Amino acid sequence: MNILILGDASDAHAVHLKNALTQAGATVDYLNTSLFPTQLRISWRPDTQEGCLILPEGRQLNLQDIHSVFWRTFSGVYVPPLQDANQQRVAFNDSISTLRSLMQACPAKWVNSWGAYQFHKEKPLQLNLANKLGVTIPATLISNNVEQVKDFFHTHEKVIFKPVYGGAHTQFVTEKHLETKRLHKVLSISPVTIQEYIPGTNIRSYVIGNSVYTAEIRSSSVDFREDLSAELIPIDLPESVKQQCLVIAKAFMLEWTAIDWRVKPTGEYVFLEANPSPMFIHFENKTGFPITQELIKLLMNN
Repeated sequence: MNILILGDASDAHAVHLKNALTQAGATVDYLNTSLFPTQLRISWRPDTQEGCLILPEGRQLNLQDIHSVFWRTFSGVYVPPLQDANQQRVAFNDSISTLRSLMQACPAKWVNSWGAYQFHKEKPLQLNLANKLGVTIPATLISNNVEQVKDFFHTHEKVIFKPVYGGAHTQFVTEKHLETKRLHKVLSISPVTIQEYIPGTNIRSYVIGNSVYTAEIRSSSVDFREDLSAELIPIDLPESVKQQCLVIAKAFMLEWTAIDWRVKPTGEYVFLEANPSPMFIHFENKTGFPITQELIKLLMNN
């Protein structure tokens, strides 16, 4: 059974899963897309649906023979620098188009798919869909309008901000952030996501197929990802919230995900985000949840 891991040996999670899958009897290779087109070869025929990969070490894999692909990290493509800027642009576009086509045409089971990855990049749409599914989300504004940002801040007791796309930790909005000249400059560079701060408890739920594993994350930080000493305590989710986890995963096209919640003192669960490629080793080690074994089953079963 041939399984690919999107990523390379520089990522601890990719290495961990490769070793676990190999011990379970699978033949596992890394698919490091940054080696395309310099070292990784791709061929595909849309008329016959036939295609293959030739990995950097020379091993050939027909697309039909790839059982599943685990999406760990996507590195895009790397085209060596060219003197002609137009040639550089054409080469890059041709390479990324070929790679995107392969990732959607390959009949293997993707955990997770290109579609899921693309949807995750549009975080405002993710929140909007969760809301449409009947899941509670924080009051949220995505904007580069100074007056609307200020109005939102003044209509909520506490407000946080973070990038629209992601890539930085959450912070509290202060009056200093709202100084008019500074705010005009910041918002002329990019919009921002601002949300009402939800007092309560951080909860993370891992959804793997039909299984849901959840722990409370005890941390004093506004963004628990900054807190290396955060305590993880396994909990049983209310059945209604567990069903919401499964509904969210399906709607977001996710075979597996980590869903972050904030639980109000009233007990109400508020959805924050669903990650299509979450880290899990530390969570598994602290809670004892069988995440690795669940991922092996997901990747090796039909």
